[in-house]
Amino acid sequence: MRKSSVAALLAVSSLLLAGCTSHVADKEQYSGFLGDYSQLKPAESVSGEQTLRWISPDYQKGNFKNAHYTPVIYYPAARPSQRISQQTLDEIRNYTDIQLKGAIATHWPLVASKSSQTLMVRAAITAVNAENKGMQFYEVVPVAAVVASTMAATGHRTQNSMLFLELEATDATGKPMIRVVRKAFGKTVNNSTTAITFADLKPGIDKMIRDAVSFTTP
Repeated sequence: MRKSSVAALLAVSSLLLAGCTSHVADKEQYSGFLGDYSQLKPAESVSGEQTLRWISPDYQKGNFKNAHYTPVIYYPAARPSQRISQQTLDEIRNYTDIQLKGAIATHWPLVASKSSQTLMVRAAITAVNAENKGMQFYEVVPVAAVVASTMAATGHRTQNSMLFLELEATDATGKPMIRVVRKAFGKTVNNSTTAITFADLKPGIDKMIRDAVSFTTP
């Protein structure tokens, strides 16, 4: 009887760990768009969202009089799937690009060509997907936990829609000044077969952009 109880507790513990949603990108989710990820550290945005960030000790905002903005791309190149249409991919990229460009423009005037005092900014959407939501408190009881696990295994568990963005800012010589990897959460979707739409991801993009507008260095 005691062995059965221990086994049940271990099973529930493993289910709880498997059900937890990471609020930042895992190393295996890095795309390679940034040249180096080794110096990224967990940080909290103005809105309280978790992110990964690195700021060069040489960075001083006042050293840059303007910024050169490169339009957002998908990296690697995005392809439509059963869950995400080409129209949705285009809407996500276009909206993110317009909003991020506007956010950068709140910090520096944008220029078409660089000078020695230009900050070069580039960014990429590296993934658009959904993953199972973490377990809620009421699911911690053994029977509910087993049911939740079964739902996840069969694709019927509620999922978080999300977008991954990687951004790098360098000086005019190409020396990195800022690197960011952001995991932006959108609305929840019903299950692993539900289509992910632009409307699902827009709230996460908007929060990310508000943080970009409010960003200040220590």
